[in-house]
Amino acid sequence: MVREDAHGPVHRIAGVDISSTRFDPANLVHAAVVVLSWPELTPLATAAATERATMPYIPGYLGFREVPALLVAWQRLATTPDLVPDLVMVDGHGVAHPRGLGIAAHLGALLDVPAIGVAKSVLVGRPAALLPEEPGATVPLLWKGRRLGTVLRTKRRSNPLIISTGHRVGEASAVEWVRRCLRGYRLPEPTRLAHLAANAARRDAHGG
Repeated sequence: MVREDAHGPVHRIAGVDISSTRFDPANLVHAAVVVLSWPELTPLATAAATERATMPYIPGYLGFREVPALLVAWQRLATTPDLVPDLVMVDGHGVAHPRGLGIAAHLGALLDVPAIGVAKSVLVGRPAALLPEEPGATVPLLWKGRRLGTVLRTKRRSNPLIISTGHRVGEASAVEWVRRCLRGYRLPEPTRLAHLAANAARRDAHGG
């Protein structure tokens, strides 16, 4: 994994998310990729895939369970060059993970695309200080004396997000990209739309 900026101009940003039911007897994973234009953040395309997981749910190894479905959805977009994203935001952790390999880092490294982890809760570590209520406020996320990511307040009276580099995006740039993609919601627009698309894929697979 490359933990510094190593990407070209950004014209398209993708949001990626997974929806699944932990105790689903069919063991299905529903993946979605939504591509948006930058800087307009206009949705350009959505691809979804439902795949049967090949391994059980094991904390800390979620990427190995969920990434295969994401790769199928990704390939459905990759056939159209004009839709290939220049940057990806993943609903999940990058290096802010006990093994340094959250789903954003896992996917980014496999595809060799610039990726940012945008998680909704802390997996490991703790904020370095009390996070102010002001939207846009940040504090480092620390674990064992080193920085894993950034705790970012995106909306007043909402829980913060945990931002960390996934691949080919530095920590400061990752936070700035998330800030740029906020449109009044807790989640940045790419992962917000991917979350909706993944839930729609799950409903479709289960007959609504």
